[in-house]
Amino acid sequence: MSDNRIEQVRGRRVWDSRGRPTVEAEVRLRSGVRGRAIAPAGASTGTGEALDLRDGGTRFAGMDVGRACAAINEEISTALAGWDIADQQALDDRLIALDGTRERSRLGGNAMVATSMALLHARAAAHDRPLWRELAGERKVRMPLPEIQIFGGGAHAARRVDVQDFMIMCPAARSFTQALEWTAEVYLAAGALLKKAGTLQGVADEGGYWPAFSSNEQALDTLMQAILDAGLRPGEEVGISLDIAASEFGRNGRYELALEGRSLDSDGMIEMLGGWLERYPILSIEDPLAEDDPSGFRRFCEAHGARCQVIGDDFLVTNAGRVRAAAEAGSVNAVLVKPNQAGTLSEAHAALVTGKAAGFGTIVSARSGETEDVTIAHLAVGWNAGQLKVGSFSRSERMAKWNEVLRIEESLGSEAGFWGWDALPFRRAR
Repeated sequence: MSDNRIEQVRGRRVWDSRGRPTVEAEVRLRSGVRGRAIAPAGASTGTGEALDLRDGGTRFAGMDVGRACAAINEEISTALAGWDIADQQALDDRLIALDGTRERSRLGGNAMVATSMALLHARAAAHDRPLWRELAGERKVRMPLPEIQIFGGGAHAARRVDVQDFMIMCPAARSFTQALEWTAEVYLAAGALLKKAGTLQGVADEGGYWPAFSSNEQALDTLMQAILDAGLRPGEEVGISLDIAASEFGRNGRYELALEGRSLDSDGMIEMLGGWLERYPILSIEDPLAEDDPSGFRRFCEAHGARCQVIGDDFLVTNAGRVRAAAEAGSVNAVLVKPNQAGTLSEAHAALVTGKAAGFGTIVSARSGETEDVTIAHLAVGWNAGQLKVGSFSRSERMAKWNEVLRIEESLGSEAGFWGWDALPFRRAR
């Protein structure tokens, strides 16, 4: 029998999609099997999420990860040596206890999540099966509904537009493959519209177009036209999804919309977004209010949760306790699951399971600082999450993940189902 006990965990500095340092962990088992994974990093971050451990100082603008790599090579490797790879929960619990802080600041959330994901890769490799199958076991799974950015704004595009992500979803597609085909047509049509209007400024952090719009509504109008130009029906085949990321411009119940020079209170934000819901085929809105505005979240979800997905990201920070409390309060009806927000895969999975138990939509998500690592593609499938949010339809750190799900779908052949409309909680409730 192969010896699947951990021999060593190694940390190394690699580089993310912004050209910034990040952490890769590599687990080696006594059998010789290896697994490795890379920690992503966010730009728009919630105050309750696990903290990246950075070196500070002047080197790489203070972003170096020497301390996080040292934590893996020394404390983490020593603490996990000799442990069997079989029990992810036990290994993650060991990491959590070793760090000993609520915010994962001693070892670093980046060191911990890279290690946690690498442990899963090593276990899947030891069992000689794909990572998604290692997670799913013999359970049937469906391919996730992709949520794909067309225009980038907010913290991902120097705040040229207030809203962080203008995205599309293709719930009427018959497969994941077709959803990507439709998205490709919309993405190309949107680029052509921007070029014709002279409003294309470049590409934002997550690969979406970086536009020079005069209002947030202009972005919505352009996105609608791109869907039509692609030969698709807005609201029937393709819907709009927004990540407002309101914590980036809202605090203490006030919201400063820099693009339009407006200042709104919570009720004003709810009214503005409600107006958009009336005029556009919006299926999903993420963080419509700031994380410090729970009453605003509740009022928004009460008013609009029956007709659109209301996602908590900064508001929930992939925390099962927060998801449970939000379900009890009726604050949201969906949770974004970002493993590096939690610090370990077990904690991220707990948030997802808690959301599913509450009838929430569950969306596995990438971060704005990404790499070629495709772990989250397998998490979305293996956890049967329903939805996957990776960024846009360009840049290889994004396309690697979309392409990985294509391969998984192809490998399942006729057994490959697609979540489609069923992924959206307000549709399931009907």
